[in-house]
Amino acid sequence: MARPKADFPAAEAVLALIDSQGRLAVRVTPGARVEALEISEGRLLAKVRAKPEGGKANDAVRSLLAAALGMAPSRLELLRGATCREKQFRIPG
Repeated sequence: MARPKADFPAAEAVLALIDSQGRLAVRVTPGARVEALEISEGRLLAKVRAKPEGGKANDAVRSLLAAALGMAPSRLELLRGATCREKQFRIPG
């Protein structure tokens, strides 16, 4: 059985959460049943299937964000939060 595609809000809604310096804060839930991006109370929440082992969850979040924004994952830079749930990415303008 094929996995369902990830669910995420419109790119405009995600772009609206980026600050003036191109930073985007994300709260991550690794090991989730489904992959999804949600906006709740003005924050971006990312749910990924990957476990937080060896950076796999970070890579999954980067890929999910890139798909939602329509850009290559290599363009997103993880600024902080490599080992915690609260992460910050730099999104190129």
